Amino acid sequence: MTIILKTEKINKYYNNHLVLKSTSLIIRKGEIYIIKGKSGSGKSTFLSIIGGLEYPSKGKVFFENRSFYDLSDNEQSQIRGKSFGFVFQSFQLVPELTVKENIELPISLLNNLDKKLDVNELVNELDISMHLNKKPSYLSGGEQQRVAIARALITCPKILFADEPTGNLDQETSEVVINLLTKLSLRYNISLIIVTHEKGLIKQPHYSYRMIDGVLKMETNDD
Repeated sequence: MTIILKTEKINKYYNNHLVLKSTSLIIRKGEIYIIKGKSGSGKSTFLSIIGGLEYPSKGKVFFENRSFYDLSDNEQSQIRGKSFGFVFQSFQLVPELTVKENIELPISLLNNLDKKLDVNELVNELDISMHLNKKPSYLSGGEQQRVAIARALITCPKILFADEPTGNLDQETSEVVINLLTKLSLRYNISLIIVTHEKGLIKQPHYSYRMIDGVLKMETNDD
């Protein structure tokens, strides 16, 4: 399987405090990766770094064999816009825009987009087609997270980063959202990286890791 992203000995300091310790990871095309850990363990910091949102203090991040943080700001921005998709705990939808406008926002901000998914296909798959003309405030938390997933997938990214995507959802809705995330990533051959503190969320085959005090360790099973 093709390696699409890898890190080499990533370290991160905040105010001279080491929060991420010499972390290396390989991400392959179309595979699912789960990084578990308690709040403050460093897992979200690691996701921000490999997602191109935050510079490491030391170490390298390689995307398609290119050292990401050695690229120009414009090149980094293009990769984040076209090749990376992001789903966050807080949804981060634009309240003034309709559901359809929120989903299509990444497309409107990008030039020369090589590939995109069909909006109608996505919203039908996520069961939110009846909400296209509504503002986010009229939707439930689960529905808003589905809109956020559609927005993240619309550019057909190569990697989808999900930071505590079920943190604001109840257990039943969490299971629905995770099932949709994994199903769609597999369908479109998108690498999926999920950071979570919850156990047993993923039923699909995946690589499981745990972050403990800034140290990433691979697990043999998903306990």
